[in-house]
Amino acid sequence: MGFLKQVGDYAKESLQAAKYIGQGLSVTFDHMSRRPVTVQYPYEKLIPSERFRGRIHFEFDKCIACEVCVRVCPINLPVVDWEFDKATKKKDLKHYSIDFGVCIFCGNCVEYCPTNCLSMTEEYELAVYERHELNYDNVALGRLPYKVTQDPMVTPLRELAYLPKGVMGPHDLPVNARRAGQMPQEILEAAQKEAKAAEGEAQASEAKPKE
Repeated sequence: MGFLKQVGDYAKESLQAAKYIGQGLSVTFDHMSRRPVTVQYPYEKLIPSERFRGRIHFEFDKCIACEVCVRVCPINLPVVDWEFDKATKKKDLKHYSIDFGVCIFCGNCVEYCPTNCLSMTEEYELAVYERHELNYDNVALGRLPYKVTQDPMVTPLRELAYLPKGVMGPHDLPVNARRAGQMPQEILEAAQKEAKAAEGEAQASEAKPKE
């Protein structure tokens, strides 16, 4: 009886292990049948949404050094350096900086700025080799915002190129759903056709009698 019980327990554990392996493989095979959603970064980039909160743009001439941005910032981040001008009885802005290594991009400074001298851009590529380079002064903040649509080296994607037009999620797609971009095999076949055509033209030009 003890031997039969051991055999039974071993069989149950084997079946349970096979069940778990099958569940894992089912997830793997499910993902293998899905369409790729990879964007060929940095040659292809998605266009950020209208309310995307990227690098902050600063207009020095509009700033009145009221320091509202500092008060509404959760971490008191913006550094506003000003002097009081006795002649005009106004604040004279000398320096303005934001450290994007600390900024949480909440957008409070942009929302509460009374002169709209701050605005959010669609820039998100802020990687640097040294942390202090993320501390942008008023000159760096005043640089015109980068736009994906204006970069001739980048293909802007309004949708994921590997999904049908208007579809943003890769899950639960019909088997015959046509994606917006080309499949890798189609790209390869097109490249082979172009190579053959170029080779034919070269042979034709060599076959022509020389004058």
